[in-house]
Amino acid sequence: MKEKDNPNYTEAFKELQEIVTEIEQGEISVDALSKKVKRASHLISICKNKLATTEEDVNQILRELDSASDKSDGV
Repeated sequence: MKEKDNPNYTEAFKELQEIVTEIEQGEISVDALSKKVKRASHLISICKNKLATTEEDVNQILRELDSASDKSDGV
């Protein structure tokens, strides 16, 4: 699989699953383990950042809806 520096969430999660499977099944050499662990760390960071950004977006939308609801209740 071609490693992308900045995959989207879905691509990063899928690649993480593949790395975990390789490690669990012992399909990875000791020599490659360090490289895979570093890649997994990078992918986890991408996923965490995307989840945090999405959470912030959802919270902002909920605040806006709450604010709009409060304004219409006062009319």
